[in-house]
Amino acid sequence: MPASEQGRRASRRDWGWHPLRADWAARVVEGAPVRAGDLVLDLGAGTGALTAPLLDAGARVVAVELHPGRAAALRRRFADAPVRVVAHDLADLRLPGRPFRVVSNPPYQLSTAVLRTLLSTDRLLSADLVLQAGAARRLAAAPPGARHARRFVLDVGPPVPRRAFHPPPRVDSAVLRVRRR
Repeated sequence: MPASEQGRRASRRDWGWHPLRADWAARVVEGAPVRAGDLVLDLGAGTGALTAPLLDAGARVVAVELHPGRAAALRRRFADAPVRVVAHDLADLRLPGRPFRVVSNPPYQLSTAVLRTLLSTDRLLSADLVLQAGAARRLAAAPPGARHARRFVLDVGPPVPRRAFHPPPRVDSAVLRVRRR
């Protein structure tokens, strides 16, 4: 770390956490094929920006969040809602044993690993993942785990501009849409 940065308090931008603003989270959920009663995973749930509109859509949500403070805050925020908060590392994600959907803004550095895990199951119905725009294009063109990816169609959905996050990241984002064939 440069001397000029030593002793400086790390910002959210420095450690890579860029929560999605509520209005943009609602747009992402509106574009996803979520129906009342669906089981939906919110991977990297943060403060629940996507969790809230998923609940408004009638989904039963599993919010996965590694950070203990944010997981505790999610439990308090959604104490009376059909949400199961799981404090777990996405790198070791275990998927549900029944059909499910994913609407998520996962940590960007885990994009490929998360997608590989999702494509490895036949229980995934759909996924709408907010990713770096370049990563979304790359993953749509060449999905990881090609053997499993043949069961799905991947395409790049709507853009999600930097201003959709607080603080804004240094890159633009987009929704990577995954649908069963």
